[in-house]
Amino acid sequence: MVALRSRRAQRARARFFLILWSLLLTNGFAFAQGAEGSAGAKANVEPRFLIDTPTAGILHRGDFALDIDFFGNGGMTVGLSAGVINRMSLGISYGGDRLIGSERAEFNEVPGINLRYRIWDETLLMPALVIGFDSQGREAYIDSLDRYRIKSLGFFAATSKNYKIFGNLSVHGGVNYSLERADGDKDLNFFGGAEKTFGRDISLIVEYDFAFNDSNRRAVGQAVGRGRGYLNAGMRWSVGGGFTIGLDFKDLVKNRDQVAVGNRTLRIEFVETL
Repeated sequence: MVALRSRRAQRARARFFLILWSLLLTNGFAFAQGAEGSAGAKANVEPRFLIDTPTAGILHRGDFALDIDFFGNGGMTVGLSAGVINRMSLGISYGGDRLIGSERAEFNEVPGINLRYRIWDETLLMPALVIGFDSQGREAYIDSLDRYRIKSLGFFAATSKNYKIFGNLSVHGGVNYSLERADGDKDLNFFGGAEKTFGRDISLIVEYDFAFNDSNRRAVGQAVGRGRGYLNAGMRWSVGGGFTIGLDFKDLVKNRDQVAVGNRTLRIEFVETL
């Protein structure tokens, strides 16, 4: 069984990186023609996530996105997404732990997939609404628990509303139901957050994930969280050419064990209109 899972992981890894390199070689990095970025008052790309929680942002038809998340222990997750029609995008992602460093790399068992569809756009009175599915959890995959360290969203709905207050102030919220339920915790989960722009290129972000679906302390050794939820904060900088760089400080309320001064992660986003 272990050997079979290992062969499946190797095949999944090979297919994912073949797709990644094919897309990069085909499209290249068109700095001059790409979008400016998703942060700051002059952003022309809708942010699809705050930090770990989704917004109602979406890729439009012809948009292509490459997302790279770096996390502790040399871990990395790479995602590819594309807008197939103006209201719907599809994506695939893959990663692992200890990819950077001298220790043996541990890849995720299967790639993640994501789909999002915008039900309606934002109006003067109504927030935008997106529904979707995302099987890619955050950070490392824990084989013994059959889950990611931060559970994948599963099925979700997210709303977003923007206000012109000394630049832009965006508020976001939503609900999700994860399919990672081996710990017996099958609760609906809720999340919310906000983004505030500072100047044309910088945004500051805060989010709170209630993590109701990761607080079952009766399942000894299964729940990663301690019932406090996840408070995360971060910064985004649009550097131009479609690139946005983010620095995040996660789990500020120490919901997980062995978190001292926040879990520091790095994010790189590239969006290009083909």
